[in-house]
Amino acid sequence: MKIVVAALALATAPLYTSAFAPAPLLKTAGSFATSSSLLQLSSDPLVNANKPTELPDSLSDAAAIAANACHQLYLNGGSMTRCRVDFDTSIGDETYTTLKSSTEFMQQFVSSLSLACVEGVMQEKQRQVMKLMEAKAELRDVQEQMDEATAFAGDDEEGAEESSEQSDVVDKLTQREEELMQIIANQGFNPTTDSWDGSKLRIYFPDEGSAALARRDWKSEVPSCVEFSSCGGVQVADTSKDSVVLFFCPRASEAEFVEQILYETEEKRGDELMLTVMVNPLLVDMGVTGFGMAGRRLRERLIDGLIPAYYLRTLPWGALTRVWPQLFTVWQEDAEESTGYRLIKAMDRLPSNPEVEDIYDIENGEMSAPGEGFGLLNALGDFVNGMTRL
Repeated sequence: MKIVVAALALATAPLYTSAFAPAPLLKTAGSFATSSSLLQLSSDPLVNANKPTELPDSLSDAAAIAANACHQLYLNGGSMTRCRVDFDTSIGDETYTTLKSSTEFMQQFVSSLSLACVEGVMQEKQRQVMKLMEAKAELRDVQEQMDEATAFAGDDEEGAEESSEQSDVVDKLTQREEELMQIIANQGFNPTTDSWDGSKLRIYFPDEGSAALARRDWKSEVPSCVEFSSCGGVQVADTSKDSVVLFFCPRASEAEFVEQILYETEEKRGDELMLTVMVNPLLVDMGVTGFGMAGRRLRERLIDGLIPAYYLRTLPWGALTRVWPQLFTVWQEDAEESTGYRLIKAMDRLPSNPEVEDIYDIENGEMSAPGEGFGLLNALGDFVNGMTRL
């Protein structure tokens, strides 16, 4: 199965570069799943519980690893598993919103998760790959025939009747060329003839505007089992076949809606609902309800039960990552390493921002290692930053 998946990705995946991460970390790559972390998780994830998490080879690799971790959580925990994925490669740059800067990752994550979780998607993708290859081959033949027909039609010595016939041939070839180019543009998917009747993966965007953009731009890039919805408004979509539900960058203003949809979907779908995944959730507004009773209750009901499936955050000098169930790891850029990064710390929990900076300073001799833990001030910083991340 791994070989088939990798072959599909090499045949269909476009090449991407991330404008929000250091080039050595998220290199352009078309591989679907190549890192050791993903290969280890594919066998028995719990065996790797105390092993450090490796950095992904590329953005595509990160998306595949995150999807596989979510799938493994479902296999380990059963139906109605709730988890979260955090992906931040902005390095503190607020030029783009969290949603904007993680859209490319989300698109590839959705494709990988669909292939892993939704039955029949792999077979559909194989058919589309075959259609894509056939369309490319036929397009070359059609264009050669068009060149020959056009040259023949331009011969002044031929009769008017033959010229008319050649013109008809050129018109038919031109029409076929347009059809083939559309099939290629859609990566082998034909929206007029291909339909999906199986289980669905539904994404809830923060607003209808972002959902509409995804419907327009993602359709040819993600499997046809993917449905797009938005938080708020009147919900008219048929959710009776939803088996995986994703909330993409849900904000505090959508918290009530997210909670309502989550409970309604779990009650309606029951064991048919495999997974609920929150990607980059920002459900608590620290300036309004974060430290109050309302924020506390929201965390208890909605956030505390989310299992961290995948975490990747780039830093000015490195990166912090983790894939379930392995350890959190802190990496520093190092030109002498073959990968460009050096592991400097592994932990069994997510370190706070002050702790991450202390880890860097200790590693580089800018401060002494504390005798026990990271001190009272950093413990307080851990609490405050942990609350802020929610």
